[in-house]
Amino acid sequence: MNCNSPLKRFLILTCCLVLCACQAAQTAAPAGPPAGAASTPSAEPGLLPPTAPPERVPLVVFAAGSLIIPFDHLEQAFEARYPYIDLLAEYHGSIQVIRHATELHESIDLIATADASLIPMLMYASLVPETGQPYATWYIRFASNRLALAYTDQSKYASEISADNWYSILSRRDVRTGLADPRFDASGYRALMAFALANDYYAQPTIFFNMFGGRFQRPVTIFQDDDLTTITVPEIIEPMANTGLVMRGASIQLIALLQSGELDYAFEYESVIQQHGLKMFSLPEALNLGAEDIDYSQVLVELDFQRFQSVKPEFRGERIGYGITIPSNAPHPAEAALFIAFLLGEEGRAVMVADQHPLFAQALADNFTNLPKELQAVCVPASVP
Repeated sequence: MNCNSPLKRFLILTCCLVLCACQAAQTAAPAGPPAGAASTPSAEPGLLPPTAPPERVPLVVFAAGSLIIPFDHLEQAFEARYPYIDLLAEYHGSIQVIRHATELHESIDLIATADASLIPMLMYASLVPETGQPYATWYIRFASNRLALAYTDQSKYASEISADNWYSILSRRDVRTGLADPRFDASGYRALMAFALANDYYAQPTIFFNMFGGRFQRPVTIFQDDDLTTITVPEIIEPMANTGLVMRGASIQLIALLQSGELDYAFEYESVIQQHGLKMFSLPEALNLGAEDIDYSQVLVELDFQRFQSVKPEFRGERIGYGITIPSNAPHPAEAALFIAFLLGEEGRAVMVADQHPLFAQALADNFTNLPKELQAVCVPASVP
């Protein structure tokens, strides 16, 4: 075709006009949706949709360190069931857990301890400054455990330890033994109880002294009067250097020291030892504080100072029992009750069993009528703490 023909010139002009129109459309500001049309969220990264989703409800949980692994798994299952709740957990020794509420006045929705008796002792007796009400008026006793010794293949005398010599092995000064601080962690004062009970169990009255005598800057004392053995823990308790005794604020902190070889043995709960795949020496039932049909009340640990507002803590030997409650000033009590119901329900029980920490067949509630109505359906009244 001749380029100078009228038809050719028309086609070229038409193409130029189309190209100019396309370029103008690309550089112009984007138009909004047609009138009456629904707007759609932009697909570009970093842009918020027209209506942001509601914020998740933060559920703040303070719990004993021995509950870290099962509660972590419970958190995943619970949030899958209730995606609008964001469970935020923090773990300490059980006494320290309660101090965060009653002394440090932190905003906490739920408290779970490795010693249920701490809740009435320290929360019933302490008042919320803003309301004048007790920090708690009920608790649920939901699980037990057993005290045991954790160790590894590299631990000194690992091939020799037995039911007849474990206490003498731990008392050797070349053996590094880990203990939780009894001022902050229930497993710490329970380890002291186990050694006091061993005095009678093995009919060797020096077992406790051989283990702890000369190992603290200020002595932990033991006194036996008739049928009661009283252990007194001083306000300042620090292990002396080069005695083989290592102490941490929570028993869970001893696990890393065992795994790194810095400790030979540590007092832990059986569930924790199993969860971390460590070797375990099981204490006799008369000493492990976990048997249902054994009376451990012949031993008492008292803290020789008043750390709390109005209470001088003392702990009578009894079967290990974990306790859970909702503080009276909890910001989100309804969501906390949902978590407790989930824990005590079929799915929560399955999680705890999988993590070697089964629950009681029936959860026992102290001050049953004070419980939220929805929790009265998942436990029964307890006649004793």
